[in-house]
Amino acid sequence: MSPSTDRMLNRVRSVYLFIRKQGVVTTKELVEEFDMTQRTMQRDLNILTYNDLVQSPRKGQWAVTKKRVKVS
Repeated sequence: MSPSTDRMLNRVRSVYLFIRKQGVVTTKELVEEFDMTQRTMQRDLNILTYNDLVQSPRKGQWAVTKKRVKVS
């Protein structure tokens, strides 16, 4: 796996774990917490949404789904 892919996967994993721990969070909170651009955060959220790991109950808010995930 390339270093950039590895970094991206670690970042997406961290975002997922943060949302799972916090409950419902806003995109702005995620951008501030992870110190990244809104566009990069949206890409990461798209990956999590595509894999049915997070959902947006309201525009700009994110929460984990009921999909069971084993995190190592």
